[in-house]
Amino acid sequence: MVNKGIPWPLGAFDNQRSFCSIDNLNFVINRLIKKDIESGIYQVADDQSLSTNNLVKLIAESLEKTAIIWQINQTLIRALAKIGDFLHLPLNSERLKKLTESYVVSNQKLKNALGIQCMPYTATEGMNKTLDSFRVK
Repeated sequence: MVNKGIPWPLGAFDNQRSFCSIDNLNFVINRLIKKDIESGIYQVADDQSLSTNNLVKLIAESLEKTAIIWQINQTLIRALAKIGDFLHLPLNSERLKKLTESYVVSNQKLKNALGIQCMPYTATEGMNKTLDSFRVK
């Protein structure tokens, strides 16, 4: 959407998403190889979450384009999604929920087990590196 100049129409929704950069994943794997930690379920994620609006802005910056984010009223968007439910349109209530809900996990248990205060790379650094890797060179 960003590359084609199509506006992001869901800018009025403020959601957060957890990401895990490859560098932070490599860091965790390296630490796990060197350190014996208690067995359990651990969330591997960057320390900071990113909103979808921030992600659209980062993608635009990586493409050297301007992010176009529309702040359309949430009530109107939800009404359009309900219409999409009945007419089987691409925007329906289920898809809207997936696009606008927050999906954030805590990596605190993992950081405690590894004995670290924070992950070595921020979510923005990881996302910028990922976006740079997609560019044709």
